[in-house]
Amino acid sequence: MEVPVEKLNLSEVLEKLWTHPIVNFITKLLVVARKDAILVVCDRLFKMMHFVATMEGMSAEGLVRLFRDNI
Repeated sequence: MEVPVEKLNLSEVLEKLWTHPIVNFITKLLVVARKDAILVVCDRLFKMMHFVATMEGMSAEGLVRLFRDNI
């Protein structure tokens, strides 16, 4: 059985901070100060991370405010 050989595609080289962030949520946590989730934002270039306490039912508008105010 022959395995197809393809050219390796390299990822783009990042040059500026916070141009390609990775965003994720940690949910289903115990409620503390009316917060039950954590917004995790990571910069791919330097692997800097921000952790922001939030609520699981956050709206899109609320997420934008969190990002603007904390990152």
